[in-house]
Amino acid sequence: MTPYLDLPPLSAAEFAATEDRVAALLHTTADVIITQGEALLPLEAAIRSAVHPGSTALNIVTGPYGQTFGAWLRSCGATVVDLAVPFDSAVTAAQVGAALREHPAVDFVSLVHAEAATGNTNPVAGIAEVVREHGALLMLDAVASVAAEPLLTDAWGIDLCVIGGQKAMGGPAGVSAVSVSDRAWERITANPAAPRRSYLSLLDWKERWTDAGRTVLPHAPAQLEMLALGACLDRITADGLPAVIARHRAASAATRAGVRALGTLSPFVPDDAHAAPVATTLRTPDGVDAAGIAARLDPALPVQPGGGALAASMLRVNHYGPAASLDTVRACLAALATATGADASPALAAAGAAWADVA
Repeated sequence: MTPYLDLPPLSAAEFAATEDRVAALLHTTADVIITQGEALLPLEAAIRSAVHPGSTALNIVTGPYGQTFGAWLRSCGATVVDLAVPFDSAVTAAQVGAALREHPAVDFVSLVHAEAATGNTNPVAGIAEVVREHGALLMLDAVASVAAEPLLTDAWGIDLCVIGGQKAMGGPAGVSAVSVSDRAWERITANPAAPRRSYLSLLDWKERWTDAGRTVLPHAPAQLEMLALGACLDRITADGLPAVIARHRAASAATRAGVRALGTLSPFVPDDAHAAPVATTLRTPDGVDAAGIAARLDPALPVQPGGGALAASMLRVNHYGPAASLDTVRACLAALATATGADASPALAAAGAAWADVA
């Protein structure tokens, strides 16, 4: 007989309680909507809900997701100003402020907090301050940063904050969430182009769920993914969010120190202050194929070649969720040493010292 899970339906009260726990994780009192799909769902929904023909958007591009946002913004009919910086660095609040002064019509800003694909992270607090002073809405992709670095949604003034469960939270990719500030709701409600009766509609959730008292779910939730999200929140609560963040910082510091001690590879993001705590990207020497190195590693290790044009010259070491451990970092460094003909001993020692300094 085919095995199956005989689970009782997830109640509206349980769903609402999980939303409240996500809000606490995001340090927000704003409405939180848990969306039943991967985080691209609420990211696109946020853009299409708040942007319309006649909008002017500042799209900050520090990696591939910023490029995706630009395409969505243009398809909404917005005038888009791209602020692009090299993928091995971070944007600064001063750069954002200068772009806003140059383009005073900007009313929407899109930003990625941490780019797992390129290994960089952006200083959201300072950027959010200049965006708020300008009067624009700020949408933040915090999928790779939530539970890995501080995320103070209300204190920083983030209007639309999107997260997913599959990175530092250590959970499923099939469930995500977005917090929506009062300012954002005002903009969305006034937008005639905002999706309605659509899987991308935030307004449908607001009217049929949030404003209706959260007593009847609009549709059947993804039961297993919601349970997994709850389990992730349980684990973060048990460990304590500061400890979870510290573990990710330690994993990043240990990986970067170990790679530098190897000598055969180098951090793709050279400045430690710009390095994301969820993944460390590595630059291979000229003529050394990153995909070839990755193919020689144990596939169980969280190491993969970069995407797209970076596949030949970048390796990505993921150290998020359960992989944010010294054992995982050491295993990755030992394998990279073998694959590149380096002595692992100095790398392992450096990683251990760096972990101890941070953790």
